[in-house]
Amino acid sequence: MPKLRLGINIDHIATVRNARNRDADAAPDLLRAAREAIKGGADGITFHLREDRRHVLDADVKHLCKNVTEPINLEMAATEEMKNIALRLRPHAVCLVPEKRKEVTTEGGLDAVKGGKKLACIVNELAAAGIRVSLFINPEAAQILAAWTSGAAAIELHTGTYANAKGSAQKRELKRLQWAATQAHKLGLEVHAGHGLTYDNVGPIAAIPEIAELNIGHFLVGDALFVGFAASVRQMRKLMDKARK
Repeated sequence: MPKLRLGINIDHIATVRNARNRDADAAPDLLRAAREAIKGGADGITFHLREDRRHVLDADVKHLCKNVTEPINLEMAATEEMKNIALRLRPHAVCLVPEKRKEVTTEGGLDAVKGGKKLACIVNELAAAGIRVSLFINPEAAQILAAWTSGAAAIELHTGTYANAKGSAQKRELKRLQWAATQAHKLGLEVHAGHGLTYDNVGPIAAIPEIAELNIGHFLVGDALFVGFAASVRQMRKLMDKARK
């Protein structure tokens, strides 16, 4: 199987910074975090510019897009404001995700069915600018078909339910993800996955042959407190590669 790409989400480096200082040049340095992730084996850098700017700030996005040489994956809501930011900065990729102001973290996939023509228009404008567009969705047939209909190049399967489940429930969720990856691949969509992945649960997801990319953040930022960011990414890379083989 081809090598599985690893995107590292640095949102929670910004969370630590914002707890004390919401200036883009305050510590910890997001650009340094991105470079440490690349040193550890990351293939790209992911971050979510939320409408309430709780993590990365506009200045962060501009600075990272300018100075990170590896692919940038900008997660964002499917709004006119965010679309215009992406069109101005031209990241390598955009992943359209749902947002709720009161949620602690993303609670599920985007409703691509409900998004309809409005979502397709945003996808097409971004794609016309040379940006690879993916939709963060649940592993459901209707959502996969809607994502394909929208013109998106890829989907990112929400693995949060799998990550939070135990025993037989987790096995059932893994089968759903395996099925969804197969169906999306048959439609010509590139398949990514992410949310809640850790050293303990990443193996079965990384072993799904149709998945081309994983995006992982919170767990690795936490582990980095003890071992360093590059080392935490390196361990995740090792486990992914082992599962892939």
